[in-house]
Amino acid sequence: MSGTKSGFSQPAIGGGPVPARMGLLSARNFLEVRFGGTAEQGIIVMGLVLATAATRDHRYVAQTQTHGLEESGGPGHSDVIISDEPVDYPELLGADLLVALGQDSADSHAPMLRPEGVLVYDSKEVTRPPAFDGHSYAVPFARLAREVAGKGESSPALLALGVAVAITGVVSAESLQKTLHELALPGTKEAMLKALTRGLALDPGEWLRGPGC
Repeated sequence: MSGTKSGFSQPAIGGGPVPARMGLLSARNFLEVRFGGTAEQGIIVMGLVLATAATRDHRYVAQTQTHGLEESGGPGHSDVIISDEPVDYPELLGADLLVALGQDSADSHAPMLRPEGVLVYDSKEVTRPPAFDGHSYAVPFARLAREVAGKGESSPALLALGVAVAITGVVSAESLQKTLHELALPGTKEAMLKALTRGLALDPGEWLRGPGC
């Protein structure tokens, strides 16, 4: 796919006790995460917030994003590598977690998922979920975001990020919330915080689909 690629690498920061992580992937010391969709859908924000939150968990990260040339509205992905040790290669070799915001993203990126990984997808946009032996979760991101924040700036991307963290524990909820409070992101901070909080509070078992059931 032709497009534009950028990103950053960040060492672990912070002191004191490591915030607790809870979820299917929380015990892993090396994780590869992909958000599939468009910049318009918020995948770059999702990657940035997750990567920054991981440094608050005293972990090392590398974050990159690639998007199409159609005024940043083309299909793309945002990747985050999270590790207990310095990251020496910034490209994903596989995916432990895939968050797919559309059918094209699910179809394109699902082959990267490891068998013991996690797929989280938008149940309205992904109508033909890819076959996958791991845990799959279908969540109506936009509808749930509108329920808590109204029709204006409902921030479904932040709700999707909260859902993914609630299921997997790739970062701690504490670090994720602190990061969103402090980052200067476009949009209404109140709507974003409501969406993130709603996502973190979801019961993963209600949305579990596929072979992982």
